Amino acid sequence: MTSSHGRGPLHLAAAVDQPGVYDAGPYVELARLAERGGLDFVTLDDTFARPGPDASAVLSRVAPATHRVGLVPTLTTTHTEPFHIQATVATLDRVSRGRAGWRIDVSTTEGEARLFGRRHTAPLDALWREAGEVAHVAAKLWDSWEDGAVVRDVPTGRFLDRDKLHHVDFTGEAFSVRGPALAPRPPQGHPVRVVDATEGPARSTAARHADVALVRAASPAQARTVRDRLRADVAAAGRDPNSLLVLVSLLIDLGDGEHAAEPGHGGGGPRQTAQGPLYRGGPVDLADLIASWYKDGIADGFHLTPVEPRRDLERLVNGTVALLQHRGLFRTFYPGSTLREHLGLARPANQYAGGAA
Repeated sequence: MTSSHGRGPLHLAAAVDQPGVYDAGPYVELARLAERGGLDFVTLDDTFARPGPDASAVLSRVAPATHRVGLVPTLTTTHTEPFHIQATVATLDRVSRGRAGWRIDVSTTEGEARLFGRRHTAPLDALWREAGEVAHVAAKLWDSWEDGAVVRDVPTGRFLDRDKLHHVDFTGEAFSVRGPALAPRPPQGHPVRVVDATEGPARSTAARHADVALVRAASPAQARTVRDRLRADVAAAGRDPNSLLVLVSLLIDLGDGEHAAEPGHGGGGPRQTAQGPLYRGGPVDLADLIASWYKDGIADGFHLTPVEPRRDLERLVNGTVALLQHRGLFRTFYPGSTLREHLGLARPANQYAGGAA
């Protein structure tokens, strides 16, 4: 699917983080709102250092209350067993009928390490190498059941075709995994993997394993530089550069739009803050910014984090998204039922099928 400007379709995603909210209801409301706007997916952050609900559990509750929007929790690889991570993501993919993703992150503080007592924190590049190994072995575990491995042959009493079950036998720097997984392959084959590739150490992992890279950028030049570097790294890793979607990550404050005329706000573009690039202005100015950066090939879309979750997401959907749809720049319906279909990503072939591995 291509837009009228000869590029791939514009992709939009939003964070539904709500600090201090522990009940699932408000997350369901925001995910439904995002779905009404046709957004590709919502993200929910998670770390070991802060109090709050488990992101994957919350989105498993959101799944039956939504129908199309993708659901992408953060799961950190540093202190969590790879086998458990892949099982969690695969379970979310099943309960959502193919709408799951996984935002890969690492744990960098000694305080988080002390919660587990397993080891001290490591340098950032080592943590991201380990994250890449976890992403690699997760794909192997997802593929350890070929499609059609479950036969359920009642007359013979045979439930599985054992020739379609595979041991992984992976040994990395920090862990080893044999496999196979405990349940069949997820609906998408591989749930969508998302990496914030703004910082250098994460880029190699994104280039090798991510389907979607997030880039925190306050200017078109900064976003273009990171995107071009990422695409070159993807090619060097032996992948098609077009297989990686690059989304610009912005905080958005759609208050009253009264700051739109100030330098660095609204029509002046985002400004850098301690929390990341921040856009402050009105929904119309945000639509103009998204349209301009997208048409200029700066990015494949945007991942937007509302400063005031309910208010800003409502204004994003009812204002910015509606205007982009009116201009023919953003879809008015979902092209399929899975997150991979929303993003235009093919379902990966099983690496073990036909004895390939």
